[in-house]
Amino acid sequence: MTHKEKAMKIFNEKFNCSQAVLGAYADDYGLTVDQAMKVAACFSGGVRKGEVCGAVSGAIMVIGLKYGDGPDYKATAYPKAAEFMDRFQEKNASYVCRDILGCDISSEEGMLYARENGLFKDICPRMVESAVDILEEMEI
Repeated sequence: MTHKEKAMKIFNEKFNCSQAVLGAYADDYGLTVDQAMKVAACFSGGVRKGEVCGAVSGAIMVIGLKYGDGPDYKATAYPKAAEFMDRFQEKNASYVCRDILGCDISSEEGMLYARENGLFKDICPRMVESAVDILEEMEI
């Protein structure tokens, strides 16, 4: 199963976007899927405040798992994270959840709007796929 297939399977099992992305790579970096689900549990919806998209947060965690080891990790991990952010923004116009969804889910009104308009079912899976595609393009 590809990383994208794994991510979509996890997402479709009612896990969130950050869990789906990190979970798809868990085995590659010595995590169990259960550990990945716990680590990424609170990052969806821009950490529930409409900030950085949870799929992006999950991908940045994957980058950290690959490049975040050793005393010189900043020289490798930080540029890779920045490259990912740039690519995601280029591909999706933003990496900020409220901009991507077109509403602020940190408010009751925004959350209601997102649910009533199926934004979590329509937009979020595409962001998960996009995040995994970019990780694959970057050979992470």
